[in-house]
Parts: sequence; C-alpha cells; structure tokens
Amino acid sequence: MNNVQDKKRANKSLPFFLRTEFKVFFSIILVSTILLISTLSFDTVPPILNRGIQPATFPKGLLVLIIILTSIIYYLSFKRPWKKEKDLPKPFFLTIISFVLFIIISKTLDFFLAIGVLSVFVSYYWGERRILYLLLVSIIFPLVVFIFFEMILGLRFPPGIITNLYYY
Repeated sequence: MNNVQDKKRANKSLPFFLRTEFKVFFSIILVSTILLISTLSFDTVPPILNRGIQPATFPKGLLVLIIILTSIIYYLSFKRPWKKEKDLPKPFFLTIISFVLFIIISKTLDFFLAIGVLSVFVSYYWGERRILYLLLVSIIFPLVVFIFFEMILGLRFPPGIITNLYYY
C-alpha cells in the first residue's frame, strides 16, 4: 500500500517555481534584467560623432528581445512540456565545435567567411541536407548580417579577405 501512495505522490506536479522550465526562464530573465539595468548608465554619444544608432541602444534592444523571446518560450512550455533527455543530442556538440571553428576562421581569415561556414555547418548538423539550400544560407545570411550592421547600424567590420573587397 505504501508503494502505491508513494507513486501517487511522485506523479503530482511540482510547484511552478521548482520546475526546470521556470528555473531556466527565471535565470535568463534575471541575468537579462541585470544587464539591461547596467546599460542604463551608458553614456550617449553626441549626434555629430554618432554613426547610426546610439551605442547604448543596441544592447538594450537585444536584451529586451531576449526577455520577450524567453517569455514566449516559457509560455509555450505550458502547452507542450519539454522532453526529458538523459544525454544531449549529437548535433548540440557539433554546433559547439562549429562555434569554435567560427572563432578560428573569423580571427584568422574573415568574419563573413566564418558566418557562412557556421550557418552551413549548423544547418547541416540540424538536418538540412539539400545542397542548394545550404549554399543559399551560406550566402544570404552573411549578406543580411552585413546589411543590418553596416548599412542600418553604421558599424564597420574588421578587415579580412571578403571585407577588404568592400572597404578598399
């Protein structure tokens, strides 16, 4: 009889603040909020020296976006709970290796070349096998990043093989 009662108690759901989903949500929101508060003390650049948006605006916008997306994912976890896995999937480790490769290529060769290689590797490891789509991702994603940062934000990228073609 005790075994049956223990199993029934074990199946009761935990309070929301003890669930893994809430712990992850709370950690991300807490760190993002602390960082957002620290960006409020950033100095503003005089308009004559400013190219694009203010330097303090981008981290604020990024942190607000992280908070919003984390809240959406937490809300969706109520509808479809997270799947419990003992081991991390193989693509996770391959993605980490891709980030290391990204750092090496961006520091030695070129930042945009590294973005293209990273986007192809991550797309391939997570299931995309069509060569045409992989090529499109490796070309379009770096172009979108370049247009966003160079044209809209007014930020210049470090020199490299591809960026030297544009800047010189």
